[in-house]
Amino acid sequence: MAPLSKAGTALAALREDLSGEVFAPDDPGYDEARTVFNAMVDRRPAVIAQCESAADVVTAVRFARDLDLPVAVRGGGHSVAGMSLNDGGVVVDLRRMHDVTVHPAAKAVHVAGGAVMSHLDRACEPYGLATTGGRASTTGVGGYVLGGGTGWLDRKFGLAVDNLLGVELVTAQGELLDVTAEDHPELFWGLHGGGGNFGIATSLTLRLHELPALSIAMVFYLPERGPEVIRTYRDVIESGPDEAGGGALYLTGPPAPFVPPHLVGLLLAGALVTYAGPEEELRRLAGPLLAIPHEAEVVTAIPYAELQCMLDDPPGLRNYWSAEYLTGAPDAFVDVFCARAATMPVPTGTQHVVWPQGGAIAAVKDDYPVPYRDAPWAVHPFGMWEDAADDERVVQWVRDVRADVQPWSTGAVYLNFTGDEGADRVVAGLGADNMRRLARLKREYDPDNVFRFNHNIPPV
Repeated sequence: MAPLSKAGTALAALREDLSGEVFAPDDPGYDEARTVFNAMVDRRPAVIAQCESAADVVTAVRFARDLDLPVAVRGGGHSVAGMSLNDGGVVVDLRRMHDVTVHPAAKAVHVAGGAVMSHLDRACEPYGLATTGGRASTTGVGGYVLGGGTGWLDRKFGLAVDNLLGVELVTAQGELLDVTAEDHPELFWGLHGGGGNFGIATSLTLRLHELPALSIAMVFYLPERGPEVIRTYRDVIESGPDEAGGGALYLTGPPAPFVPPHLVGLLLAGALVTYAGPEEELRRLAGPLLAIPHEAEVVTAIPYAELQCMLDDPPGLRNYWSAEYLTGAPDAFVDVFCARAATMPVPTGTQHVVWPQGGAIAAVKDDYPVPYRDAPWAVHPFGMWEDAADDERVVQWVRDVRADVQPWSTGAVYLNFTGDEGADRVVAGLGADNMRRLARLKREYDPDNVFRFNHNIPPV
């Protein structure tokens, strides 16, 4: 850290040079600026630079380097591990940079680094176009895509990273690069799953696909129906087309119009079938699930952008998540999965989810650092609760889910679904061979590990 006199002079210069706003701990608005999605995260950066342009990002990075301060990057602020913040360092906050420009003739979209899913989805919707996005409208596009990107449309259109065409990147040296398959190809490879290790994405260009229709079937059951529901959902998906996706789960009955009041706050089983096609086709596909006695159903055509915000996770709650990717979902797995629902923390926002991969995810043949691509199913224990007194039991429940499914685990994991689970899990999320290649790339572009508030790849 630089001497206080130098730091004070540099901070004054940053305030002058940045188009956006700068917050230090004594400034009004500082606490609001440092609040992130996960209420378990309470960190106090030395400086929060709310950037409005790529030039601002360059200025902020150079400021941090001059003072030898670590850098965290905030897009949507959805990192469950709180990687959007640090203590005593600089946060490059991109939220003011959220423009989205659709190029319908080219079936491509240019997305600024601070855009969230709702910015992307609503900009594309008037053109009948979409790309694979996260399952919540408030997720940041940049971190989501660079981390791999799974969502409701991935079985049809591939992972988000499969649709990445280019990245405008600010490096640890404060240089602005245009990274594509032709320009900086090795770095382009590393950005397909390597996350924010190599720089700050000030914009991304993504491939779009035609999506003329989308429909959903969401069905809720008493929990004792869970094993039958999950086996049936598995069979529907495995025999169905790539247009079908969604997931099966246990959850606390939410206070929603489609949930009978007497079931609100109680454990329920559920199934969600998403379908990139018309409602009548979906009804035929979801028929076996609708035939199981159930308590509530919603079967409807729905705009994609509306689906994306329909199941949003509220901010300000405590969060702890993890995931395991599976070799399959046989009946023995279903029994173990459903048995664990009996210990799920209820009533909380926690969800016990299994969802499919396959389709276009597995069809892509590449060497990108996404080793979970070939797993046909994934389990996502999603702990979300309000009272800090529940921390221990919810975290333990998530860990118990992971332990339960180890007999079917591939060993790979999608890192965007995990917090800080140690270096071995980072390797599991990127692949051991890929990790060595990524470490060499890290040494080239960030030898001092300036960008280490992430699922970190140490330079070698």
